[in-house]
Amino acid sequence: MDKIKVANLKKRFDEGRWISDGLDLDVPAGKTTCIIGQSGEGKSVLLKQMIGLIKPNSGEILVDGVDIVNLKGEQREENFKKFGYVFQFAALLDSLTVFENIGIVDLELGTDPDEVRQKVLEKIGLVNLREDVIDKYPSELSGGMKKRVGLARTLMGNPEIILYDEPTTGLDPITARVIHELIADMQKQLSLTSVMISHDVEVFKYVDKVALLYQGKIISTVDADTIWESDDPYIYQFIRGLTEGPIQREIPDDKNKA
Repeated sequence: MDKIKVANLKKRFDEGRWISDGLDLDVPAGKTTCIIGQSGEGKSVLLKQMIGLIKPNSGEILVDGVDIVNLKGEQREENFKKFGYVFQFAALLDSLTVFENIGIVDLELGTDPDEVRQKVLEKIGLVNLREDVIDKYPSELSGGMKKRVGLARTLMGNPEIILYDEPTTGLDPITARVIHELIADMQKQLSLTSVMISHDVEVFKYVDKVALLYQGKIISTVDADTIWESDDPYIYQFIRGLTEGPIQREIPDDKNKA
């Protein structure tokens, strides 16, 4: 069963190139789908369309069978609640403590701070952080700890779907592996549906499906556990970083890069 189904999606800004150009993608429920592709192909724009932050020019984005493209008001807000979004660089607010960063939405809604604190402690436990971290500021954290705090903040809303925008960017290989393992364990523990953008081929060990985005379309989708045996010429070239093959190396240098 698909949690998200994208059909014939088209998106461009102003009169620029088509970033999504008749794009189709099926995201199975309770699984992790990884989207790969060259820099500038529009992977982040695709995620933002899937969550409803950017509206496509045309096409369908079905979440639990409901087309979210034209949702408004209360229906749109209810759809947002299904999603969590983990930003590439955690996007923590430097002037706030870890507690305030993670609990920011509840605190702004006026929820009792003691109640928020208990909820924050529960979430940092899920991402394997110690309790004493909640009184620290982002400047006192390592890169891996910042990623965990960003993930804990996303979990505060109890999402059904989490979108990850390159969650291991800027991390050393050991820390990146720890984050991958954490995401995989958490996905299974909470039965989440996950969509991840990544350039790290190590991620194939921790996801279920891999979809290759090229020239505005998903041109190949393969099972992650067999990807290295795939004879698809696009997949073969991309995951090995080969300069020869069907994928052209030049990406249009315009304002629509994403």
